[in-house]
Amino acid sequence: MNLSELFILQFMMFAEMFIGYLLCRTKILHVKDRTVFSKAVINLFLPCNIINSFLTNTGANVMKDFLVVLIISIAIQVFCSVLANVLYNRKPAEHKPILQYATVCSNAGFLGNAVAEGVYGELGLLYGQIYLIPLRIVMWTAGISYFEGSTDFKSKIKKIITHPCIIAVFIGIILMLSGIQVPSAVSRTLTSLGRCSTPLIMLFLGMVLAEAGFKGIISKETLSFSLLRLILIPAVVLLACVLFKVDSFITGLSVLLAAMPAGSTTSVLAEQYNTDVAFASNIVICTTIGSILLLPAWVMLFQLF
Repeated sequence: MNLSELFILQFMMFAEMFIGYLLCRTKILHVKDRTVFSKAVINLFLPCNIINSFLTNTGANVMKDFLVVLIISIAIQVFCSVLANVLYNRKPAEHKPILQYATVCSNAGFLGNAVAEGVYGELGLLYGQIYLIPLRIVMWTAGISYFEGSTDFKSKIKKIITHPCIIAVFIGIILMLSGIQVPSAVSRTLTSLGRCSTPLIMLFLGMVLAEAGFKGIISKETLSFSLLRLILIPAVVLLACVLFKVDSFITGLSVLLAAMPAGSTTSVLAEQYNTDVAFASNIVICTTIGSILLLPAWVMLFQLF
């Protein structure tokens, strides 16, 4: 298990965020530029990243483990969705959708992929892609519905199914299930564009931080959510895997991916839907800071077994 790769990834995320902070503080970028960043990420870079993530080749020799990882991931999403629907009913209207989205949508797409590969090698990356399938579907269906609020049902459904990221999920599922081979030039274009999403999101977070300041990152609400996201959810996953005697490799991978910080898209969607973007960014930043300590702790815990 490679801890150094994990620390490098975490450093990269904070470095990109700090660059966004500096660009905004030095007036090279301005607060109004955040809208351009969020639109580019939601409408182009993330859809490309999503489609590319479904282009996974799976051999017959891994189909059994494929199903086990898929079932575990589905169970985690159901569990997190239940938590999202019962825990935040007394929260302010501008905070509730943010907490709900951050509960069901972790940063497993970027940090999780990299952690899976860095800690478990190529096999971890492959299984990580399988784990992400239910997460990506929930992220851009139920996740979007939290921000849509209580609008007309037909209008809400229309907005959800026409969202660029939802369309990308449908395209990705069709490509994966049909076995259609995407031309190399197209695949490489999707990969290149998709890789832009995380740096732009981290720059966006830095710009929000430059406007809102550091006040509020560490608060009762952000700390309690960090406890839920980084400790309680993965602990439940670990307990369930032990009870059902799941293979140690799959158990370790599932727990690590369940222990990811809040998805960085939380703040981008908060901007898009005019909720409390500063609070959303504080949730993302606080859980990401917490993951610096807790992700290596989870890895070291597995090394004891």
